[in-house]
Amino acid sequence: MSTSHVIIGDGIAGASAAETIREADPNAAVTVITDEGEALYNRILIKEFAKGKLPEAPISIHEPEWYDERDIDLELDTHVTDIEPVAHEIHTHSGETYEYDKLLIATGGTPAQLPVENSDADGIHHFWTFEDARDIREHAEDAEQGIIVGAGLLGIDLAAVCAAQNIDAKYLMRGDRWWRYALSADGAEIIHDALEENGVEPVFDSGVDHFEVDDDGHVSGAVDPNGDRFDGQWAGVAIGLNFNTEFLDGAGIEEDDGIVVDEYMQTSVEDIYAAGDITQFYDTILDARAQNGAWGSAKEQGSVAGKNMVEDSVASPTQRADGKAVDSEAEAFRWVSSYSITHFDFPFLSFGHPARGDDGAERKYSDSEWRRLAFENGQLIGGVLIGDLSQQSTFKKLIREERRVADQKELLLEKDVDLEEVKANTVAPAE
Repeated sequence: MSTSHVIIGDGIAGASAAETIREADPNAAVTVITDEGEALYNRILIKEFAKGKLPEAPISIHEPEWYDERDIDLELDTHVTDIEPVAHEIHTHSGETYEYDKLLIATGGTPAQLPVENSDADGIHHFWTFEDARDIREHAEDAEQGIIVGAGLLGIDLAAVCAAQNIDAKYLMRGDRWWRYALSADGAEIIHDALEENGVEPVFDSGVDHFEVDDDGHVSGAVDPNGDRFDGQWAGVAIGLNFNTEFLDGAGIEEDDGIVVDEYMQTSVEDIYAAGDITQFYDTILDARAQNGAWGSAKEQGSVAGKNMVEDSVASPTQRADGKAVDSEAEAFRWVSSYSITHFDFPFLSFGHPARGDDGAERKYSDSEWRRLAFENGQLIGGVLIGDLSQQSTFKKLIREERRVADQKELLLEKDVDLEEVKANTVAPAE
């Protein structure tokens, strides 16, 4: 009898898992369940669509035929209501029951809404799905003034939409700079200048106390905690995600601002895995829990989960020190993520975990070139590159090798890093 693999979520993590399972086991039954109304699309390109730079055609990655050709059952517009781990069953809003041998949860999240008055008014947008992008593009074309909230990697996508759609926008930031958790004033200044050149004005030490609406319930402006008012017929909010785990109530799966998984993408419940944005995963490089929402990371997690779901179905497990069964052929997730921004004349890339660490080093090379590196316990764990991305592979290699290079800051801040010289002065833990 074939093994039944069920995947909840058809983002890049879920789709990658489905493809990996099918390649590893041609006879497995594979079902993908998603509450969205369309198959996998490129979440990276939808921002270009929202800006009016791309038509819809290039955004889709998988058409329904892709699933049919691989004998994968795709269930669109299907909302999972609960899971019964003992019975190995999933229940949906329509009363359907799906049985599974192995289950993957890859449901991602839903954009968090500002807890302020009128935050659900017409004209206030969140940017996550393709449908969101369609609404953003449609309404942006008719707006003259805009308001952006959320001084991070998702918020700046909304700023880029305003710039591309010629909306005169105010970017309300709670702190004194954009992405203050990872950028110093010198690095953020490059971003601030680029925003202003594109018609988006950063407003620091601000935020939103409440939105104002017109007689039709459409947003007309925002008032910040200082009492300053900003006009806007279009607003974009990106303050983080609420993870889609309501259906897990009572399932016994450990959660901590997401689903806790080990390096094999296994949850605390037997036969249930998780992958993508929703995971609090064990990072084998950091030797600590971590979380990120990068596309490449989610794809790799899905692939690792898919492989281990198949291996776990056919191989004899071994016991870990904590008593948990793990297949001896299991593959661990080990990845240095990266996230790029292409909205400006210069490139921008963050890698690893740039917003954490106990030490750092940075240098500004020109008005549009800057570098910052983050260290933890002497080990390079992440960084941000603006203007010059040529050294990214060097830094990622040092992260993967877990080398303690915090005492090599001057070498690491050279325009062209001499990797062999850096390595000659350090020892990797495995050596």
